[in-house]
Amino acid sequence: MNIHAVKAIYKFEMARTWRTLFQSIVSPVISTSLYFIVFGAAIGSRITEIEGVSYGAFLVPGLVMLSLMTQSIANASFGIYFPKFTGTIYELLSAPVSYFEIVLGYVGAAATKTVLLGAIILATAGFFVPLQIMHPVWMLLFLGLTAITFSLFGFIIGIWADNFEKIQIIPLLVVTPLVFLGGSFYSIDMLPPFWQKVTLFNPVLYLISGFRWSFYEIADVSLATSLGMILGFLTICMLTVWWIFKTGYQVKH
Repeated sequence: MNIHAVKAIYKFEMARTWRTLFQSIVSPVISTSLYFIVFGAAIGSRITEIEGVSYGAFLVPGLVMLSLMTQSIANASFGIYFPKFTGTIYELLSAPVSYFEIVLGYVGAAATKTVLLGAIILATAGFFVPLQIMHPVWMLLFLGLTAITFSLFGFIIGIWADNFEKIQIIPLLVVTPLVFLGGSFYSIDMLPPFWQKVTLFNPVLYLISGFRWSFYEIADVSLATSLGMILGFLTICMLTVWWIFKTGYQVKH
């Protein structure tokens, strides 16, 4: 493996974070704080507890997952789209660097930035509500798997997109609604029976449920189901990336 190439891509992408500090870190933290103020104060005054957990604390896993998914996709998609946009991707493809090393550099950097952001948001949440993480190892596992999986998904979007509008379509019209409808701000037990069944078709529900279980041991679905869903989505993303580079889709032309 060409470690120097992977490190060069990784360091370049990480450096971009500091050049766009407000967009990369400050903006999500401000958004999270506003969620706590609006939902925690306004709705929390009416919904005091959910399954024995204060509403403010119940929000934390959902808000972290919301930021993880959206920021993973944004970091990875913009990271690979700009070389396509400027034409420097052809220099990368002609260099002695394998496709695996390219993906490792870009996705690794995007996932690292997202995990750091998740840690910052958790620290921010600690100023609003008392945090309790009952299973820290499982929490870190879900945090890492979600960051890697959605960074791969963002990489795929960045390859697929041929303009800036397409980069925004999937996160805005698909991912964000799924997160809001996936139990980020409520337990699905609060929904009518029909909508409970509909919500079970939302893949994001399983990620948020597993992540919330690691905090409070409460979940809408079993831990094994949550883990299976994210591993399944990770496998699909890996196979898609393999197919993209095997066929040269949106890369070699």
